[in-house]
Amino acid sequence: MADYTPRLKAAYKDSIRAAMKEEFGYKNDMMIPKLEKIVLNMGVGEAVNDSKKIRSAVADMAAIAGQQPVITKAKKSIAGFRVREDMPLGVKVTLRGDQMYEFLDRLVTVAMPRIRDFRGVSGKSFDGRGNYAMGLKEHIVFPEIDYDKVDVMWGMDIAFNTNANTDAEAKSLLKHFNVPFTN
Repeated sequence: MADYTPRLKAAYKDSIRAAMKEEFGYKNDMMIPKLEKIVLNMGVGEAVNDSKKIRSAVADMAAIAGQQPVITKAKKSIAGFRVREDMPLGVKVTLRGDQMYEFLDRLVTVAMPRIRDFRGVSGKSFDGRGNYAMGLKEHIVFPEIDYDKVDVMWGMDIAFNTNANTDAEAKSLLKHFNVPFTN
């Protein structure tokens, strides 16, 4: 089991790097953009009223990501929202390496096709520095989540961080990873 390589990582090494080098005319291999990390974030606003919700979110996020999430806490109190400082408000996970490639593979091949009325993700959510962010309305599109045991459906943010210099390079990289862009 030690010599197992995720499918997309192997594809990146075998064909995607060469295609990117040809497409953008990079002088050496170190200029070729790569995916550095994927950050998953789930805001749990209901945790203000019910502290059990955060435990449920932690369990769901751990099942989706395959590693233990970090609980995010409020930085300051906001009386209008009944939020106190250090109150748990969400969970997040940073994926790198093999787990990152495995998650991306599951997201593109399994989860995205299960989204209702899915036609692709917007190609305009780049930040100008080669990073891409997208959101999901329901976390139940992942097969790891048992639909019958879900009490609340949460949305989640997914941020792809690349070391690409431009949005065009990052979009091309993600297209090679089969992320379905609409435009």
